[in-house]
Formats: sequence, C-alpha cells, structure tokens
Amino acid sequence: MRKDVKTVSEIYAQPKVWQDCLDMLENFDITSLIRSKDPRQTEWVFVGCGTSYYLAQAAAASFTTLLGVKTRAVPASEILLFPSLVFPDDAAGYFPVLISRSGHTSEVLHVAEYLQSRSTEFLAVTCDGRELELLSPRTLKLPVLEESTVMTSSFTSMLMALQYLAASIAGDDAFLFALRTLPKHTERLLKEYGPQVEKFAKRDFEDFAFLGQGALYAIASETALKVMESSSSYAQYFHTLEFRHGPKSVVDAKAMVGGLISESGYESEISVLVEMKELGGTIFAVANSASDTLRKTADLLIELSLPVPELARIIVYVVWGQLLGSYRGLEKGLDPDNPRNLNRVVTI
Repeated sequence: MRKDVKTVSEIYAQPKVWQDCLDMLENFDITSLIRSKDPRQTEWVFVGCGTSYYLAQAAAASFTTLLGVKTRAVPASEILLFPSLVFPDDAAGYFPVLISRSGHTSEVLHVAEYLQSRSTEFLAVTCDGRELELLSPRTLKLPVLEESTVMTSSFTSMLMALQYLAASIAGDDAFLFALRTLPKHTERLLKEYGPQVEKFAKRDFEDFAFLGQGALYAIASETALKVMESSSSYAQYFHTLEFRHGPKSVVDAKAMVGGLISESGYESEISVLVEMKELGGTIFAVANSASDTLRKTADLLIELSLPVPELARIIVYVVWGQLLGSYRGLEKGLDPDNPRNLNRVVTI
C-alpha cells in the first residue's frame, strides 16, 4: 500500500468511514426526510453528475428492489436541458433526490433552483454540505471527510446511506444488519486482495472494459470511471451480455475485461468472461462465490464470500476498481491525487 498517496489511503480507510456513517444513521431522524413523500406513494427521482449519477443509478435500483417501487435516475443536465422528458407532467408530482459530495456542483445547484421555482420539495444527499445543504430542509449529510479529487469513500458511503434509508422505510431489519457487517468484512478483504490488485495493475493494458448487470451495471460504470480518472486510461462499461453485441471487437492481448458477477445471472455472465478469455483478453473478476470455471478463467479473481444479501454487497464491488485505477496511475508515473484535467468540484 502506498500510504503517501492520499487517494489510496482513503480507499483503504473506507471500512472506518462506513462505520462512522452507520453510527450516525442509527441515531438519525429518518422520518424527517420522508414525511409526506413516502416512495411507495411518490416516485423518487435520483439526480447526480459523474460519479454521483452512477450512485443515483445504484440507489434507484436499490429502492426498486427493497421497496418494490418505481424509481429512476437521471443526470442533472437532463433536467436542465430537457425537463419535459424527465418530468412529463408536473415536477411537483415527483420527489427528486439531489446527490453531490461537495454540495457545490453547478448543475445540481441549478436543478435545486429549478425545483424551488416550481415549489417542488427535494432531498439533498451530500458530504460537505455547502450550498446544497442550505437549499433544502430535507438533507442527509454524511460524516465523510474526503480530500482526494476522485470520489471513493464518498461514493460508497452515500450509496450505503441511501440503501440504509430504503431498508429502514421497508422495515427490513435483516438488510440493515447486513450493512452493519460490511466494515469488518471489507477490512479483511482489503488486506487479502489489495496487494494482488497492486501487482495486477503493473500489467500494460491499452483497453479496459467493465461489465455488470442489474444493480452492478451502475457499479461497473463507476469502476470504469475510476480507472479513467485515476490513470488516464481508456475504459468503457457495458451490460455484461451486451458486450457480445459488437464491443467484444476490442478484445485482444492488450485488453482487460472486468466482470462484476451477480448471483442472479451467474452462469450467463461467466460465459461472457470465458468467451473473452478465449479471444485473448485478460480477465479481472469480482464475485461473491467462484465456480471452478471462473477460477480457471480469471487472471485476477476477487472472491468476496460475504454472508449478506446480493444487493447489500454492491459497494464492496467498486473498491477494487478504485484501487486498480490508482495503482495503474502510479505505474504510469501519474499522480492519482491530482488527475489530469480534473478538479474536485465541477462548476460551470
């Protein structure tokens, strides 16, 4: 572990950050966030930019799964540029959830102003707070102090908090208990697999493709973004089975294909990785439990073995892409703490 690299240190510190957030959530008045806006009666629309948009997608999938309700995720820019596509009738009939680590992201703040002009209440989810916190009495502010440019612990913590919120509304005590076990399990996994990811990142790849289905599609998207941001590498993301429909043409000895494997689609998703291995690709796989076929196929296999529901594991799936991006950047002589062309907050 490169302790002198802030981004890497913050990735490894996530179990402690998650525990701090869980402690806060256990004493938080959740009813103040949802009064008169129960997601079983009002459609929640999750809104973000960049990493926060992928977080929004994962949160929407979580709410739909845990509560059996209709939800969706949109980039903030869609509301600003094409509001009638997002809110085809009256925006007041929806409950937007605006997500921003800094609370200072321009597009998200413009959406907040747009909603206020239409007397539409919204929930703000943030770490730093800033202007976004001031714009809504319904604010979920998490105790995450993240100095790095790219989002790591803020992504996983805000997603975990939204899952916690959904499970609380659903009265799903088993899911809440599962979330509480993640810090200790992930701390163990980081010790075991962190050095393996660091070694794997020394390989010279020209293309990265990350694959996932269901809630893990959003995690695959965020994984690809972390590799792009931290290592200035070309990375793409696809639904796993969609990769066969054209994108597999990029696979060769210089391509890395990362599979985030679900239990629900296990056999079908594994078959894609087997095919990409046969085409000459290098396989990076994250699964909760690995079959003999996956063990033979993967060049790097991260086996989580987490005794929790499938949905409760998704924040653990992204940790390895965070590390891969940072270590790949270091191998290329870059500084993951200061990624090329990026700032911690995007303002326009």
